[in-house]
Amino acid sequence: MREFDSAQLIHGIDHFKGKSILVIGDIMLDRFIWGKVSRISPEAPVPVVEVDRESAMLGGAANVANNLVSLGSNALLCGVVGDDGPGKEVIAKLEDMGVDISGISIERRRPTSVKTRIVAHAQQVVRYDLEKRVPLKTSTITHILDFVREKKGHISAIIFSDYGKGVLSPKLMHDIAGEISGFSFPVAVDPYVKNYPLYRHVTVITPNSTQAGQIAGIEIKDETDLTKAAKKLMNHSRSKAVLITRGEEGMSLFEEDGKVTRIESIARKVYDVTGAGDTVIAAFTLGIASGLGMKSAALLSNLAAGIVVGEVGTSAVKIDLLKRAVASYLSQ
Repeated sequence: MREFDSAQLIHGIDHFKGKSILVIGDIMLDRFIWGKVSRISPEAPVPVVEVDRESAMLGGAANVANNLVSLGSNALLCGVVGDDGPGKEVIAKLEDMGVDISGISIERRRPTSVKTRIVAHAQQVVRYDLEKRVPLKTSTITHILDFVREKKGHISAIIFSDYGKGVLSPKLMHDIAGEISGFSFPVAVDPYVKNYPLYRHVTVITPNSTQAGQIAGIEIKDETDLTKAAKKLMNHSRSKAVLITRGEEGMSLFEEDGKVTRIESIARKVYDVTGAGDTVIAAFTLGIASGLGMKSAALLSNLAAGIVVGEVGTSAVKIDLLKRAVASYLSQ
């Protein structure tokens, strides 16, 4: 692959370790119930899952932080959890990883967002969510803004991880934009469709193709539709780039100077796309924060996502696996 320089990519990955990335967004806990199906319920036409085990992993903005740490950088996290068991579990997992959690608020009457997936034979049978999509308390918004104000001179980038759970409100986004005005670090957004008007003058936005079509009001059937949608997104947000993830078709990077880069998917087996978007935005942001061009950062994020979707359940990419994936890809 002559268009990519192996030494430059590895050099960029090595510089992940010196970066501190601030993640702001919706913190969740992903629970998994693992089992097998051998019969249909006599009560209704649904499978009976015989449970073998249960596990829990960080989700949403917490999984972005998880990916950042796994890739060797420092992560700081802002958001909210409830004063409940899942909230305590999230905090404990983050502390064990070394994430700076002093930007997280605990709201007593707001449950921690929990997504529970029942998985049988490596396939999701059903998912159920426990959450309340309500605005943040004024005290929580103040806490997040104080944290941003304190840390903005010591970070390498900001990632907004928006799952539409209520953290990224118009007021919070407006006030954060004011706080970081004049700073040159990259700002990346993993968007929620209904909140798209809130993302203005950021470095990159990373929707999947379905989200891009919904935001742009375009039914994406081919490359022409995709390009139209990307241009519409970029014009509205005044972002420097739009990175659209496209599942088995890889991803497409659209830059403000008109350059378009299409990167084919490298995933050999796709078991589960859970958390893939978190991996993409973490790896891409680290790439550009470490001095790589957007095209090289997009390749790294594609390789990282290819590793994640090959596993069932939310996961993060280790830095050595990413280096190995780079070497394998460029040797083809």
